[in-house]
Amino acid sequence: MTPEPSIPTSVADSSQARATAEAVARRSYGKLVAFLAVRTRDVATAEDALSEAFASALIDWTRNGCPTNPEAWLLTAARRKAIDVSRSRQRHELAAEQWKIMAERLEATLPETEIPDQRLALMFACAHPAIDAAIRPPLILQVVLGLDAKAIASAFLMSPAAIGKRLVRAKKKIRQAGIPFRIPERVELPARLEDVLDAIYTAFADGWTDPGGTDPARRDLTEEAIYLAQLVVELMPEEPEALGLLALLLHAEARRNSRRGKSGEYIPLAEQNPDLWDSLMIFRAETLLRRASERGSLGRYQLESALQSAHVFRCRTGQNNWMEVLKLYDVLLALTASPVVAINRALALAEVSGPSAGLDALQYRSSDTRLAEYQPYWAARAELLARAGATGEARQAYEIAIGLERDPAVRLFLQNRQALLTP
Repeated sequence: MTPEPSIPTSVADSSQARATAEAVARRSYGKLVAFLAVRTRDVATAEDALSEAFASALIDWTRNGCPTNPEAWLLTAARRKAIDVSRSRQRHELAAEQWKIMAERLEATLPETEIPDQRLALMFACAHPAIDAAIRPPLILQVVLGLDAKAIASAFLMSPAAIGKRLVRAKKKIRQAGIPFRIPERVELPARLEDVLDAIYTAFADGWTDPGGTDPARRDLTEEAIYLAQLVVELMPEEPEALGLLALLLHAEARRNSRRGKSGEYIPLAEQNPDLWDSLMIFRAETLLRRASERGSLGRYQLESALQSAHVFRCRTGQNNWMEVLKLYDVLLALTASPVVAINRALALAEVSGPSAGLDALQYRSSDTRLAEYQPYWAARAELLARAGATGEARQAYEIAIGLERDPAVRLFLQNRQALLTP
């Protein structure tokens, strides 16, 4: 019998080191950056120091094995690097007293077990009024949740180069303006809350693009977003939009197990089996939404959550509530002017008034250049064209949607829809 080929120890150790580093990055990146940033008062320095610590870890852990507490190892390595950077800057920018204070913060005893979770403080610092409003949510996404510029640009329909430059300027602004890394006073919270909630929602949406939960990074991202939303609710238990956002995320997460078939095929909402939904999670979402509605202040995330609730009701009972859904989209579109909301409203309008009405609503938005490479727009247009009998145009729209789709299961779903079109 031929023996199994053995894996060289160096290769196995390297794989283990990389796997451990990737796992730590997924579950603790934000906590590590926040811990360092609160002490350095400099987001860019904290990120650079942590990046170099990860690079050193891959070498050290391959040679000496993975430590029992990899987070503490990384913090120690990152702290040394940050001190070196601060010492170098002292000669050019920092006064000796400033450098001494920063060094003392960094050299303070590291936590032996659990790292203090200071992500909320970092998130609210990134949402400071001194920072350009448009870049606050993207800044939170990169600093606290570790998303790269490409993923952030896709979420905000911008170019990676443009958003990358703005992120660099924003981090520099935090340092130059001396923005404090702390949870603001209660009177300051409402002015920063919207940006924090927007970032959490965008992070969840990015993780949601992995319906089957097979990508560990994206699965951890959705869990992280829900956890951060819960932290905000604990901080502001009477804030209706915080309650609305958490309800929205729980409603969406409750349906995760029904979004893929046994063979991994994509299943749209209308064809999902409600018995596979997490009823307890839906109950929690509905309870939060009721609490939010009792506050008498309507906002985007409450409306989004109410839409999810309406979809759940229709799918569970079979009762047609598209008129109510359309009214919710009308209010949400008036509030946000979002092209994404406009697409969903057009689909709801088609359910009430027919596909031609939905196509007219989409056509009204066609001049928005951001939609040219936005897959859901072309998928919605293809669906409505098919229902209206415009087979040729539907086929072309499906072709564009298929080309833009990155998920193989969704791409196959669209190809099957296209194949059903009558020549």
